[in-house]
Amino acid sequence: MVLGGAGCGSTRTLVFRMAYLLERGVSPRNIVLLTFTRKAAQEMKNRAAELLQTNLETLIWGTFHSFAFSILRKHYSGLGYPNGITIMDSADSEFVIKIVKQYLGMGKEEHNFPNNKTILGFLSKSRNKELDLEKILEKEAPHLRNYLEDLQKISSGYAAFKKDQGLLDYDDLLFELERLLRENPDILELLQTTHKYILVDEYQDTNRVQARLVKLMAGEAGNVMAVGDDAQSIYGFRGANVQNILDFPKYFPGTRVIKLEQNYRFCQPILTLTNKILENAAKKYTKELRTERKEGEKPDLFRVMNDMSQARVVLAKISELSKTYPLHEIAVLFRAGYHSYSLEMELQKAGIPFQKYGGMQFSEAAHIKDVLAYMRLVANPTDQLAWIRALSCLPGIGPKTCKKIYTCFLRGEQEPIKILCAKNSELKKVIDTLDELRLKQEKPSKVLSRILDLYQPILAEKYADDYHRRQLGLQELADIVSSYNNLDLFLADMAMEVPEAKQRGQARDELVLSTVHSAKGLEWSAVLLIDLVEDRFPSRHANANPEAMEEERRLMYVACTRAKDYLGLFVPENIYNRSQETSIPAMSSPFIQELQESSGETCTEWQETYSGGIQEKKPMPEAKKGKSTGNRTGTLCNHQIFGRGQIIAYLPPNKYKVNFPGYGLKTVIADYLQMEE
Repeated sequence: MVLGGAGCGSTRTLVFRMAYLLERGVSPRNIVLLTFTRKAAQEMKNRAAELLQTNLETLIWGTFHSFAFSILRKHYSGLGYPNGITIMDSADSEFVIKIVKQYLGMGKEEHNFPNNKTILGFLSKSRNKELDLEKILEKEAPHLRNYLEDLQKISSGYAAFKKDQGLLDYDDLLFELERLLRENPDILELLQTTHKYILVDEYQDTNRVQARLVKLMAGEAGNVMAVGDDAQSIYGFRGANVQNILDFPKYFPGTRVIKLEQNYRFCQPILTLTNKILENAAKKYTKELRTERKEGEKPDLFRVMNDMSQARVVLAKISELSKTYPLHEIAVLFRAGYHSYSLEMELQKAGIPFQKYGGMQFSEAAHIKDVLAYMRLVANPTDQLAWIRALSCLPGIGPKTCKKIYTCFLRGEQEPIKILCAKNSELKKVIDTLDELRLKQEKPSKVLSRILDLYQPILAEKYADDYHRRQLGLQELADIVSSYNNLDLFLADMAMEVPEAKQRGQARDELVLSTVHSAKGLEWSAVLLIDLVEDRFPSRHANANPEAMEEERRLMYVACTRAKDYLGLFVPENIYNRSQETSIPAMSSPFIQELQESSGETCTEWQETYSGGIQEKKPMPEAKKGKSTGNRTGTLCNHQIFGRGQIIAYLPPNKYKVNFPGYGLKTVIADYLQMEE
């Protein structure tokens, strides 16, 4: 287990491990490299090949999900899929939910019934977190508990539909691979024999089933090297389980833990602050990041009047920083997307260009999905969802006709199809083209070229308002498909992950606005972190959950370690309440309160004046402090008035934030609490 702190070269370590194995005669086909993005895996493979000046085409590499698909597509019959499998993307899955709801007669006239996307989200979280749907609703949507029985029926119907049609969604891939390996010892033995050396990147982001898969493939004598950082585990909402990395030595007896604590990119003042953030973490591997870059300014902590004036102060700071750094080297980070709205307005007024990470994924655009549906039919003529999507683009073809055509294909009944084609020339053209492409089995690029010829009139008719913009999207799709030689793999990649091409606006000199989650893995010369107040950072949803609060701490750490040279922290003293049309006092984030104890050491504090200026805030004379009590997050305690509660956060030097049932969150001096040992 290699614990690589932010900027400490953990990826490089994985590359050199790969090169080390290959240099000592290990065959590339005996190594499997698992990551969370294709781009990361591709880069590591290329770097290892460059180091050794050799070809690594037989190396097994990719995401957990793409690796799972590569195994399942060879052994699908071992899972009871005689006709093969097709991967659905999220839009396909939502469509199946819609079909199941209609079949069950649910949600037609109930205004409050959850929509298809929401239902799919609940099912996905239940699967990834391996929790009952009831627990997911209790935690995330208690107002929908009355629909629990209906949602359970939809869940069962969704699973049955997928099974009948040979469909797998994104979540199914990992669980079906696990089932395949457990139910087929011969296949498991084959994998263990072939994949003797397992390398895993970003292990802190694995969920429970991914950890089990690594253990299964490794067996008793397997060789596993995992790289990760427990302090950067921030995807619990997706099912990532920080305990996987914390318990790695228990999971794999004899594990050697190696810590990478030498940072190569950040200046020491920023590392001093980030080390301080982790000091009070309840569960962690103790690390102390250091660097040879001792120079640099301490991070700035700005206390501003309110969130509205915060936008103006941030704008002024951006203008100042832009004299030193290009705009694309400056980022403003926030906990949730809506936190940047006020700033966006100020930026637009000032004429400062910016890009905000987020939005619809490339592969989920309607015209892209239309074209992919035709390509899916070339690969799998029994794909019912693709038939519905593709044929519904044609005039005169409704759901009933789609179903009739699909049923005829399954039964091998040609005569009804010929009759329909005789009545609809466009349908005949589509059917003939699909038949021809299936027989020729051409490269994906040629398949796409033929389908685009077919689709151009449909595009012009269906999307007349923004035809040219969508045409550019199809050109981008053509660029992406040109790198593939296998149609199944191309379609699987499109369903599983957004292609890397043009995923972000890399080359433009624009300010970056981003949520912290979207900023993971990226770095900028200067970073401004806004809205560091309770209920915003940390999120209000974390207040009553110690584990969630710990993840918020790690999120704060990730945010601050995106900055290489400059870090600015912004704390509004009031937050505008739109419903009350007034500003209400806000309490600093507990992570900022922890820094206050050593604010002179870790950051320079500034205060917004009533005239709108900024002046340095001098540290208060050292006052007599209560006895430091240490971090007791998660501990149960008792209070004379509020009764029994649970400690949610430690506020140095001598206060705790406690959740008291019936009273809510209270900040209490430690002397007034009796701890339960």
